[in-house]
Amino acid sequence: MGFGRILKHLLMPHWMVARAFPRRTLAAIERSIGASEKTHDGELRFAVEGSLHPLPLLRGQSARQRALEVFSALRVWDTEHNSGVLIYVQFADRRIEVVADRGISVRVGQAEWDAICRGMEAAFRSRAYEAGALEAIERATRLLSRHFPVRESNRNELPDKPAML
Repeated sequence: MGFGRILKHLLMPHWMVARAFPRRTLAAIERSIGASEKTHDGELRFAVEGSLHPLPLLRGQSARQRALEVFSALRVWDTEHNSGVLIYVQFADRRIEVVADRGISVRVGQAEWDAICRGMEAAFRSRAYEAGALEAIERATRLLSRHFPVRESNRNELPDKPAML
């Protein structure tokens, strides 16, 4: 575990996350998810976490490991067709992870989700947080629409509002 990473997390002020994801950006993300879910059978969740608690940091918890925990905590796995997808932003590390439920991952490989993550990280490096998030949702929408067309009983099972952790 690097001392620099621990320090970065300990010194991450909440206002930096709020500045990157102001209310208007969160509302745009929520609208984008709502529109997206009308075109496919998947359920998208978007979560942003500023920094990790010191104990997981000391254990060397990766952004991927934390994304799996958040996937569970937000109950993204709890959909009728196992069709949940989490887009997780670990702000202090500038890492993005996509976790797809088993119903999705049988048809969409992790490499496709990782490409979405890397594109979002590139946008974030230029501080284009809203544009990067909306582009990631659009790319996820295209994948889900292709592999999981909308069903007649397409109900919204998970909140569209981004989770700020």
